[in-house]
This record gives sequence, C-alpha cells and structure tokens, in this order.
Amino acid sequence: MARPGLLADSDVDITAVDLPLYGRTLTASRTRVVYEDWIALLADLLEAEDDGRPVVLLGASIGSLLAVEAAARAGGVAAVIATCLLDPLEREARAAMTRFGSLALPFMPLLALVRGPVARIPVKISWIADLRSMGRDPLLGRLCARDRRGGGAWLPLGLLASYLRHPHTAARTRAVTVHLMHPELDAWTPAALSEGTLQALPGPTVSRLLRGCGDFPFEERGLQDLLDGLEEVLADAASATGQP
Repeated sequence: MARPGLLADSDVDITAVDLPLYGRTLTASRTRVVYEDWIALLADLLEAEDDGRPVVLLGASIGSLLAVEAAARAGGVAAVIATCLLDPLEREARAAMTRFGSLALPFMPLLALVRGPVARIPVKISWIADLRSMGRDPLLGRLCARDRRGGGAWLPLGLLASYLRHPHTAARTRAVTVHLMHPELDAWTPAALSEGTLQALPGPTVSRLLRGCGDFPFEERGLQDLLDGLEEVLADAASATGQP
C-alpha cells in the first residue's frame, strides 16, 4: 500500500510540472503569460517525454481540466486523474471559483476588455480565489495565501481572463479516459459541478469520492483513497500496455 511519499517506493517515475508563474519556473515575460501557454507547454512536454511507457496525469484544482485538455491534444495518455473538473464557462463554476461568489458574475462580461496594458496588470491569487475553503482546517488556506509560489503568487490579469474564457475544445471532442476523485467534504468546488463536466466528456469516465477530506485532499481517509485510486489507475495502465 502506498503511503504519502506519493508512490516513492513504487516503480513509477513522477514528474511535478512547474508551470510559468508558479513554483520556481523562471519566465522572461511574466506579464504576457496566458492560459493557452500552460496547455501548450504541458502538451509539448507529453510529446517530448514519450518513451512508450504509459502516462497518467494527475491534476488538481484548475489543473484538472488543464490536464484533460493537454492529454486530448497530445494523445498517448493512458488516463487523467482529476480532483475537480470545474468548467470555467459555466456560471455556477465561476461563482464557486472566486471569493466573491455570485457577486462576481455581473463583471464576467468585462473579461472581453482585458487586453493590452490591462492584461498585464498583476493581481494576487489570494485576492481572487477562495483560499479560505481550501481545506477543513482554515490554517491551510492562510498558509497557502502567504506562499509566494502558491496562493500568494502574482499573476497577470490576462492569464485569469484567458482561463475563464477558454473553451477547452480538445477536452470536449477527443476521447480521454478520466477518473474523477473528488473530495467528499469539498467546501470550495461542489462535487455536482465536477460531475456535470465529467458527464459531458466524450471518453470513458469513472467517479469516486475521497472520504472525509476537503478541497486539498490531505486528510485521512481521503488521502489514502487518492493513493489507492492512483495505484489502481497506474496498474490498469501498465496492464493495458503489457508492461510490468
């Protein structure tokens, strides 16, 4: 049984992808990064690292639908595991994403005006995202909000606008196997919204709940459910390609 070293003792190569503006990635022009850049970079990485072994992507938060979109574009991905699948084009999802809830919806049409110098205006993630609902312990959200490489990072307004307006066309039209492993007690992203997105995807889908955990699934029993589910998906992917 895998423990929280994320399968460190198994025969799995793990790559944590550091996308521009998060983590330690160096970016020549921080103010010009848009959501499409994230998708293109992840799809390019999948193609460049393809050595014939099965690949499973694990995406959390907005990285979940990002992973499905990149997998659909690149091809060759055995499965995507997602902890939530909010569709940024849906009103209910937009309300859930921000700390302002439904009060933010009247301003969404103004996203079309975010271009040129306006798109380069920096905003802090913790100003927009409802980090208070990240976990069942409020301390988690506060810690993330202070992390300059996480919730405390500064992103250009153009990146946020490009994400909220992205159609995710490949994810909607090309079949990818997707496993939704949604936290049972997620106070940030309702499971019903993720299920709606999952059911609209064209490929095979599986859904399960991570018991007793919030949006960031680090509490037991949910963490163990996630690790067990990940092991099952990896084993199925290896079996399908005849690899040990």
